[in-house]
Amino acid sequence: MIGTGFIYTVAGLTFAAFALLSAIDGTSGKRFGNAAFYALIAISFLFGSRIGDIGNGVLVLGLVAIAGSGAMGRGAMGPGAMDRGARATTCPEERQAEATRRGGRLFLPALVIPVTALAGTLLFRAVPTLVDPKQATLVALTFGVLIALAIGYAWFRPQPATPYAEGVRLMDSIGWAAVLPQMLASLGAVFALAGVGQVVGGIAGHAIPDGSLFGAVLVYALGMTLFTMIMGNAFAAFPVMAAAIGVPLLIRHYGGDPAVVAAVGMLAGFCGTLMTPMAANFNLVPAALLDLKDRNAVIRAQIPTALPLLAFNIGLLYWFGFH
Repeated sequence: MIGTGFIYTVAGLTFAAFALLSAIDGTSGKRFGNAAFYALIAISFLFGSRIGDIGNGVLVLGLVAIAGSGAMGRGAMGPGAMDRGARATTCPEERQAEATRRGGRLFLPALVIPVTALAGTLLFRAVPTLVDPKQATLVALTFGVLIALAIGYAWFRPQPATPYAEGVRLMDSIGWAAVLPQMLASLGAVFALAGVGQVVGGIAGHAIPDGSLFGAVLVYALGMTLFTMIMGNAFAAFPVMAAAIGVPLLIRHYGGDPAVVAAVGMLAGFCGTLMTPMAANFNLVPAALLDLKDRNAVIRAQIPTALPLLAFNIGLLYWFGFH
């Protein structure tokens, strides 16, 4: 049965290729730091289930040490760069000429990924013996990436290493922040198990006026937003705020609709996602893709939308969750 093992193998081999390309990049003075960082990620995907909790913990500490020591950086690249020990990719002028010639058709390989993910999810769930039903969407997404990659090779006929070289270019632009979503999601689970939600609930109890439903709603929504900004992931913030205010106060004490409290609480958290660099996959990746000089430009553009949306969600939760 196809499941997470397939997904982790594809991801691990990809990062192994990133590590190799970084190691032979003679244009970067920090190539060995980059290579070590990507190699550790590759090991975590390929052998994480075999090295145990202590091994994975040491691996994470290694990632933190590399990132915190400033050992990572960007290298130069250009056409034929592999001959000089760097990466095999195209220069900006060549990419511009290719974009002008092919136009909007360039987006077709990218569109293959979501289409395959949707179709594969429906198909795999109908054939549960083929793919783990719990991982159907992720398996379909992985197949979509592989199919899009195959189409890109057949259509553009690049050098074999070019797609991976472009992947390294993007990863180097993002840096260590690329692993923030995984780290912060894990941190949210740790916080929940450590009882942080109960501690936050005790502190919040002093800030909420007695008998004030709106005060409880306000603190819950703002808490989801702030914790998401700190942790970079609304899914990581939700266990904490649900244990602190959502379940004991809004649902049990005030009789709120659990579906509304949970759903709108997540929407409030997503408002925090729009306003934090900790949500690297949403806010730093686009800046890197667009080569923006200001890495926080996406966040600055989103704040005027996030704040009114947060206010709307607070009202939505108050009126539809309890009335």
